[in-house]
Amino acid sequence: MRLVSTPPLEYECPRFQSGKWKTVARIVKKFGGTSVADLARIRAAAAKVKAAVDEGHEVLVVVSAMAGVTNQLVGYVNDTAPIYDAREYDSVVAAGEQISSGLFALALQEMGVDARSWLGWQVPVRTSGAHASARILDIETAELVKRMEAGQVGVVAGFQGLGPDNRITTLGRGGSDTSAVAFAAALKADRCDIYTDVDGVYTTDPRIVKAARKLDKVSYEEMLEMASVGAKVLQTRSVELAMRMGVRLRVLSSFENGAGTLIVDEDEIVEQAEVTGVAYSLNDAKITLLQVEDQPGVAAAIFGALAEANINVDMIVQNISENGRSTDMTFTVAATDAARAKTVIEAIRETVPFKDILVDSKVAKISVVGVGMRSHAGVAQKMFATLAEKGINIQVISTSEIKISVLIAADYHELAVRALHAAYGLDAD
Repeated sequence: MRLVSTPPLEYECPRFQSGKWKTVARIVKKFGGTSVADLARIRAAAAKVKAAVDEGHEVLVVVSAMAGVTNQLVGYVNDTAPIYDAREYDSVVAAGEQISSGLFALALQEMGVDARSWLGWQVPVRTSGAHASARILDIETAELVKRMEAGQVGVVAGFQGLGPDNRITTLGRGGSDTSAVAFAAALKADRCDIYTDVDGVYTTDPRIVKAARKLDKVSYEEMLEMASVGAKVLQTRSVELAMRMGVRLRVLSSFENGAGTLIVDEDEIVEQAEVTGVAYSLNDAKITLLQVEDQPGVAAAIFGALAEANINVDMIVQNISENGRSTDMTFTVAATDAARAKTVIEAIRETVPFKDILVDSKVAKISVVGVGMRSHAGVAQKMFATLAEKGINIQVISTSEIKISVLIAADYHELAVRALHAAYGLDAD
């Protein structure tokens, strides 16, 4: 992607306006589906944009489709043609963002703000040709910049672009967040504000732990890990792009006032706690192959077949039998892929013999995340001891430099989250 990284948040451009010097920032504001779910919410979101414009800032807005609209459009496609042409699928589902961008621009105009809507092909946002899962390659921003500098607010339809064949493409899961980050990078914006239905990133799910605390700052790496293991505030794809392009993110609520949470480089966080947050996921399934022949190439054959079927594998553990001739192999996949994964593995049974295959969807993945793990010893021991004290059995373990994840029975996920949150001193005072 030929995008330029952004200057830091503190970068400010002084301009002479209304008889005095003002500090002007260039800001991308992205509003998700719940933030533009109806006309009242669109007007409320537009009011936030107007407030920034009134302060003298240059603003670009990126919008998702109104809540529920994309699912409705996907349903229309599936009902019309269960085996569909992906190019026509994109043409249909991109309409959701077109509607919300037009309505948002109209709302701003009614408030006296000069605004104009833009679709992906009008900018244009150049993408790969992988319909329904396209990647942004380039954004041509010259006209947008010209209009923003003249005081006009651009309202861009997220989630969409223009493929090499000049057809509409969509970006897939998390596409509007990705669009917003890409525009922030291309426009050299001071920051990218992501408005959601939560007021920031918390140490864990406040619905489970009432003492969960909102974090002022989180590093890109921590946000990536938390997003990958269940935190639903941001999609991993957008955080990856922000980290690579140096785009400062701010997560805040569409419905409340507040500073939100900044997603920044690790160097900007002065003191690192051993654990920043506890995340969980109930969207995994555990698959166990019993008595697989223990010989070179077996794992490659199993996971190669799953990869060819586009099934992602996460946690993996292997136990060698006493006789050394067979092994039990356990791994996790997305729960939605469990049945398909079983079918794929059954299809290679003649090549990779095994006694039986067990699928368990009643599991939960619990993770502790924090860049402070690099400088604090005993983080894993504390996790295992805490779960043992609560009588929670660990089925699978996986680790990275700043994350430890365990698989447990789903019935114990709330107990595990509460216990770990307290054990690492994350409860609010």
